[in-house]
Amino acid sequence: MAPLILHALEKRFGPGAPAVRDLSLTVRDGRFLALLGPSGCGKTTVLRMIAGFEQPTDGSILLGERLLADAATMVPPERRNMAMVFQSYALWPHMTVAENVGYPLKVRKVDRERARQKVCEALAAVRLEAYADRRPAALSGGQRQRVALARCLVTEPDVVLLDEPLANLDRHLRQEMEETFREFHARSGATMIYVTHDQSEAMALATDVAVMSEGRLLQMASPEEIYARPEGLVVGGLVGQGSILSLRLPPGSGRLLDWPRLRDAFQGTEEGLMPADVLVRPQDVVLDATGLAARVTSSFFEGERYALRLELANGQSLRAFSRQPVRAGDTTSVVLASGWRL
Repeated sequence: MAPLILHALEKRFGPGAPAVRDLSLTVRDGRFLALLGPSGCGKTTVLRMIAGFEQPTDGSILLGERLLADAATMVPPERRNMAMVFQSYALWPHMTVAENVGYPLKVRKVDRERARQKVCEALAAVRLEAYADRRPAALSGGQRQRVALARCLVTEPDVVLLDEPLANLDRHLRQEMEETFREFHARSGATMIYVTHDQSEAMALATDVAVMSEGRLLQMASPEEIYARPEGLVVGGLVGQGSILSLRLPPGSGRLLDWPRLRDAFQGTEEGLMPADVLVRPQDVVLDATGLAARVTSSFFEGERYALRLELANGQSLRAFSRQPVRAGDTTSVVLASGWRL
């Protein structure tokens, strides 16, 4: 297999700003990429261009050295060896589970016995062997999603495209299906591209996360890198539950800031300080009598801990966690163990 390469991709649907602009990224063979961003940021448009449902206005899409699309060329979807899982599952209601899974093989005129074997293997991979003769209407939402995955698996695609496939499921089924997706990725070895606006899904599933906003790619990195070292205010605000503080720091402070540097930023009055946006994660906010004065504006018990919203003396707010009971209206003090300059 080969990497999927998007080069300077642009898509316009009319006058005004393009839906996707100057987007370049490479998805290495066998990776699981999550396209993450708010509604309307262009991530589904990117997915549809990869699938062959939309043609780029500019730029190109390649699978290895094979050109799939540019402004003048368009390989049709059925010749791209890709499979797509839709939010609505897109199952044929009059067909059984086995018939739905085997339909792509029927279209490709695969030998009947070979097709039966591949359908059995695909259903086994998603733990639905016992449901082969049922119709989609007799299945739960999670089971229908597994049928859609099995239908992908049966064709041995180079790339699997998933358009917010968990959006219609409740929280319990979402967690169950996340595990199914991880197993599917490990078993199939296919390159997977997953569109979502839910950052927890992206972090839990993907090997790489690409954050988009207003049609542009802002940052692409591993989930750990995106979380620990986001590039800019938009990425910092989209990923995790951090608080963004407006501080003044001396030039050359670096990007990873420890408590002494952060404490000085609140207390310092010397000349030459520069305004800076600093991301502080809740787990790095420590209740400590030696720290900055803060007032608890809200406290919610989450089962294992309290989720707090704090207001500092300068009016800025912080998120924090506490194992001990803390009530709204309490006064406390906090130490900021670390922060990241955006």
